Amino acid sequence: MRLSELKHAGRSPGLPLSISLADAAGPAELQLLSLLRVLPGQRYVGAGVWRGRPVLAKLLVGSKAARHFQRERNGVRLLAAQGLTTPQLLADGLKDGEGGWLLFDFLEGAESLGDAWEQVEHLPMLADEQSAVLADALGAIGQLHRKGLWQEDLHLDNLLRQGGRLYLIDGAGICTETPGQPLSRHKVLENLGVFFAQLPKSLEPFTEELLVYYLLSNGEHALPMEALQKQINKVRSWRLKDFLAKVGRECTLFSVQRGAFGLRAIRREEEAAMLPVLEQADALLDQGHLYKTGGAASVGKVAVAGRTLVIKRYNIKGFTHWLKRFWRPSRAWHSWREGNRLAFLGIATPKPLALLEKRFLWLRSRAYLVTEHLSGPDIIERFAPYVESGGAPEAELLALDHLFAELIRERISHGDFKGHNLFWQQDRWALIDLDSMCQHGSVSSFAPAYTRDRARFMRNWPENSALYQVIDQRLPKDISSAA
Repeated sequence: MRLSELKHAGRSPGLPLSISLADAAGPAELQLLSLLRVLPGQRYVGAGVWRGRPVLAKLLVGSKAARHFQRERNGVRLLAAQGLTTPQLLADGLKDGEGGWLLFDFLEGAESLGDAWEQVEHLPMLADEQSAVLADALGAIGQLHRKGLWQEDLHLDNLLRQGGRLYLIDGAGICTETPGQPLSRHKVLENLGVFFAQLPKSLEPFTEELLVYYLLSNGEHALPMEALQKQINKVRSWRLKDFLAKVGRECTLFSVQRGAFGLRAIRREEEAAMLPVLEQADALLDQGHLYKTGGAASVGKVAVAGRTLVIKRYNIKGFTHWLKRFWRPSRAWHSWREGNRLAFLGIATPKPLALLEKRFLWLRSRAYLVTEHLSGPDIIERFAPYVESGGAPEAELLALDHLFAELIRERISHGDFKGHNLFWQQDRWALIDLDSMCQHGSVSSFAPAYTRDRARFMRNWPENSALYQVIDQRLPKDISSAA
């Protein structure tokens, strides 16, 4: 295959691929054995063999190939020139009408710090194992900044660990002010804001403690926490906005098809499993265990390929109902977006897996949402033994405190805070039924919505019960008392 043909290979070209490339030693075949990252029609990154040697190949095609090639090669050269540890660039080339390619030494057995973090993320916040991963990352970032460089696309997957050594990768994101001279404080704060904004928000109280690992590598500037936190908040807000735009378009994270006769969105890693579920959603609901049927929505637990899922079908009750619904986004779409919002923010909710809106010439009708199933009890069932005594387990009350604190922090109102919409799952309270959820843009909008949510939540128990009194004393009565 010629390199230029990759432009039309789509997201999943057949492997292995043999691609003709040439360097100073002459033409040779790259055997591409696996793909690690694909941007269809533009970038293909994978492992392969070149002249008998394992390599990591970055293949750049399409109209932007030359620009992407130059950025990648310039960044790799900057890293190498400053003596920073990065995989060796073995060969590269750029040919008009074909594209560009860069072949790197393949780091056998290397693990990204992103993968390392996933293995310890479930531990208590800032456990030793978590500190070790973040210390490695911040130490490497400090070294980068000390040499006058920064990584625009700064995240844990751009740091590889092999045999006790850390490697900086992805030269396309490497930028510089003055190579060899420490970065300005402004750039340091900006780049550290990008890094810390990607960590769980529950780590925020430990930012200053974590910053010590950075300062051990680069103590050039005093870094005021207020300025750093402002930058973190700015980046977090941008990342959420960018992520929510992706839930409705074709991208690396989501498979999306949108047209006059339907909208289908599926998490990319779930595409093969969810396509048959969406195709037979009605039949699966008929065969499954129905929680709710008829009216505006039907909800059921279904078993598919040994996996338990929940399908929620948003019905059209009649012509008048259709007139109210066809012109605006469906409640399935709203729940899909808000479920992904909560997951992004680290607030527990069933993982949204797939969405289907049926349309006729763009006019919406029936819609479906598929999520993971929560096996735990809802809060009504969980707290039923403690209504009179008020002696609910402290861990579960603390988890409730934490959930309300998260919702207040993010200015999120649920809209239907009955107890059957809150489930105990993996030591956390998880929210379901997100049809009316809203993240408010201002305190003035959020305050009355929070008051309504809290009032509805407290109506789950008799006002004169001991449990009511316990919960009422713990939960903030308004957002000012939560400050």
